[in-house]
Amino acid sequence: MEFTEAYKQSGPCCFSPNARFIAVAVDYRLVIRDTLSLKVVQLFSCLDKISYIEWALDSEYILCGLYKRPMIQAWSLIQPEWTCKIDEGPAGIAYARWSPDSRHILTTSDFQLRLTVWSLVNTACVHVQWPKHASKGVSFTQDGKFAAICTRHDCKDYINLLSCHNWEIMGVFAVDTLDLADIQWSPDDSAIVIWDSPLEYKVLVYSPDGRCLFKYQAYESGLGVKSVSWSPCGQFLAIGSYDQMLRVLSYLTWKTFAEFTHLSNVRAPCCAAIFKEVDEPLQIGMSELSLSGDYMQGNSGDAPEGHYSVRYDVTEVPITLPCQKPPADKPNPKQGIGLMSWSNDSQYVCTRNDSMPTILWIWDMRHLELAAILVQKDPIRAAVWDPTCTRLVLCTGSSHLYMWTPSGAYCVSVPLSQFNVTDLKWNSDGSCLLLKDKESFCCAAAPLPPDESSDYSSDD
Repeated sequence: MEFTEAYKQSGPCCFSPNARFIAVAVDYRLVIRDTLSLKVVQLFSCLDKISYIEWALDSEYILCGLYKRPMIQAWSLIQPEWTCKIDEGPAGIAYARWSPDSRHILTTSDFQLRLTVWSLVNTACVHVQWPKHASKGVSFTQDGKFAAICTRHDCKDYINLLSCHNWEIMGVFAVDTLDLADIQWSPDDSAIVIWDSPLEYKVLVYSPDGRCLFKYQAYESGLGVKSVSWSPCGQFLAIGSYDQMLRVLSYLTWKTFAEFTHLSNVRAPCCAAIFKEVDEPLQIGMSELSLSGDYMQGNSGDAPEGHYSVRYDVTEVPITLPCQKPPADKPNPKQGIGLMSWSNDSQYVCTRNDSMPTILWIWDMRHLELAAILVQKDPIRAAVWDPTCTRLVLCTGSSHLYMWTPSGAYCVSVPLSQFNVTDLKWNSDGSCLLLKDKESFCCAAAPLPPDESSDYSSDD
C-alpha cells in the first residue's frame, strides 16, 4: 500500500460522492482537496467551528453544520462566490441533511419541534411538525422521488410521505410502535421497514399506502433490536439484537432463513478461519545497530512503539474469545450487535458483538455459515467494505490497518510517525482509503494483492 503524508483536521472528513474531492474541517475553515494530488482546490471560511459536513449527491454543493451557533452554511464548488446561511433563530438546529436532488436542505430544530425543507432555488421553505428524531427517522427512496419522515404527536408514531418534487404531503399513517427508533425504505422502494426502541422487540414492514405487510418479533421480555440493515441486492434484511444474535429475513417471504449466534466458545464442527493478531518483534541485524546519537534522534521515532510489528496467526478450534459481561444495574449495556455491514455483492456480512469488542465475525450468506473470525488486540473502531470487491478493512485505534478477503487476512503498518487510525472511509470508486487520526488524516492507495491466496497470514 502507498500512503500520503498526514494533513491537519479538527473534525469531520469525507470524500465527495463523485470521488474527486475530499472535504476536511479545520476549525472554522472548510478545506476542499483534490483526491489524487491532495492539493487544496477551494477554501471556505465559516462563522464558527465546523461540527458536521455533508456533500450533496451531485458533488456541487456542501453544507457545514455549526451546531454551537446553531447555524448551517452551504457552499458551491462551481460558484465559490455563492453563499447560503440557514438560521432557525430560537428554535435552533439539531441536524441537517441534503435532499436527493441536491437543491434542498432539511433541518431539524432543537427538541424536535419541526423539520424544515429549505430550497436553494427559490428560498421557499416547507415545515413538518413534530419530527420524531433529529438525525434519524428520515429515509428517501432510491430514485429520490419520495421521503418518509417519522413524526410523533398525541403519544403516537406516524409516517409522513412527502413528494421530493414539490414537498407536498402525499399521505400520513400511524404505525404500531411504542417508541419508533428508525426507518428505512427497501432497496426497490416497494416497502418501508421500521423498528421499535430497544425496550420492545418489533420490526414492522409497511407498504407506502400504510398497509402493514409483516410484523416480526423474535422474542419478548428483553432488550430488542439494536441494528438493522438491508443487503445491497435488496433480497435480505439483517437484524442485530441485544440477545447477541444476527437474524436474516428473506424479502420474498419475510421469513427468517438464517440465525447466527456470537458465542465466546467456538468449537467444532465450526470450520471458519480464525485470525488472531499477535505481536511480532522486529528483527534488527548487527549491521543496523548504531552507537551514535543520530539513531536515538532519527530512527527511534520511525520504529513502532516497543519495537513490535503485528501479524495474524491462524488459530484452530476450540478457542475461547475474550468477553465482557455488562453490569446489570446500568442502562445501555455494551451487548448485542452494534456493528453490522454488508459486502458490496451481498455475499458476506460482518458483525461485532459489543460484549466482545475486539472480535469481528464474518458470515458467508451463500453457505449460511461463519466464514472467518478476526481476533484483535484492541476494540474495533470501524470496519468498512471495499465498494468494488469483496475486501474488508478495519481499524482499532492502533498504527495498523487490518484487511480480510475470502483468501485470507493480513496486517498493514501505517508508515507515519505517531499516527493511530481511529476511523476510515472508502472512496466511492474503491481507489483509496481516508484514514483519520485524532488531529490529522492521510490517504492510502489500496490495490488488491496480486495473489490473494498467499496472504493468509502476512504482514506488510
